[in-house]
Amino acid sequence: MNGIYTALICSFDEKGKVNEAGLREIVRHNIDVQQVDGLYVNGSSGENFLMSADQKKKVFEIVKDEAKNDVKLIAQIGALDIDEAIELGRFATELGYDAVSAVTPFYYRFDFDEVRDYYNTILEQVDNKMIIYSIPALTGVSMSLGQFAELFENEKIIGVKFTAPDFFLLERIRHAFPDKLIFSGFDEMLLSAAVLDVDGAIGSTFNVNGRRAKQIFELAQEGRIKEAREIQKVTNDLIADILANGLYQTIKEILKSRGVDAGLCKKPMKNLDADRVKKAQEIAKTYL
Repeated sequence: MNGIYTALICSFDEKGKVNEAGLREIVRHNIDVQQVDGLYVNGSSGENFLMSADQKKKVFEIVKDEAKNDVKLIAQIGALDIDEAIELGRFATELGYDAVSAVTPFYYRFDFDEVRDYYNTILEQVDNKMIIYSIPALTGVSMSLGQFAELFENEKIIGVKFTAPDFFLLERIRHAFPDKLIFSGFDEMLLSAAVLDVDGAIGSTFNVNGRRAKQIFELAQEGRIKEAREIQKVTNDLIADILANGLYQTIKEILKSRGVDAGLCKKPMKNLDADRVKKAQEIAKTYL
């Protein structure tokens, strides 16, 4: 399951409903144009935490039906309601997803015993492989090397999506667990993570910049660091402009400029005004 995975954007209509035709176009764009190795479905970039369980299931269904077996698929099932996470995990597994992933439980100040129990409880009832989604900046949950070791004692936990700037910890995890999958979660730090021998990356900007991400990753693996750094520089210029204009909204507008019906964001996210739409189109022309 190594490689570059897009954290898939989802297309919504004006009423916040999943736009099936647009979502299918996004999937095909990622597979056929960006040529990524896999799709990470219903993560933060897919506005997962703004959706009902039924909407999440619909997205899982549409993506699997469109992608079939063209690329690997990871289903992000994490939810504060553990019963929902289990239900989604079973659903995605029955659809044929290659693995599930779950963000660490958030909002309440869960201690590590509770976090560990969360994953083990899910995996007792979901017959699939698990990739932990660690994103401390948004969840408030930071874990030590020893705590990752405790989680990895469960053989069904095969790796981690590591979305943190702690490269000391990243290196320690890589050294201690050579057989576990490590996916970098910060697009702007892909080269730095690749140098530490991660197995791949999962990123939102790969919806529009996946081919460059693959170049960075492959060049780093070949030891061609100077070339990779040049591509990372262009990538980071693109990322900086996207972030300044509105992350998910700008990615959607860039996709629209490429003929992909990426739709709107769900409320309470706001959509871009005319000036920012124009800026998104300029970003597309400049970098893509």
